[in-house]
Amino acid sequence: MKKSELALLYFPDSAVAVATNRLMRWVHDCPPLMEELEALGYHRSQKLLTSRQVSLIIRHLGDP
Repeated sequence: MKKSELALLYFPDSAVAVATNRLMRWVHDCPPLMEELEALGYHRSQKLLTSRQVSLIIRHLGDP
C-alpha cells in the first residue's frame, strides 16, 4: 500500500501531501512503532508499505 493511500484513510479531508506528512509525523513521534517498522526494513524514503508495516501502524495508531 502506498504511504499516501494509508494517510488519506486517516486524513480524508486533507491534500495528499498534507495527509502523508501528518501520518508520518504521528509514526515518527511513536518510538515503539518506529523501532518495529525499522526491524521490518522500513526506511524514510520508502513509498510503499508492506502489509506487515501497515498492520503495525494500525495497531499502534488505531483504525483509520
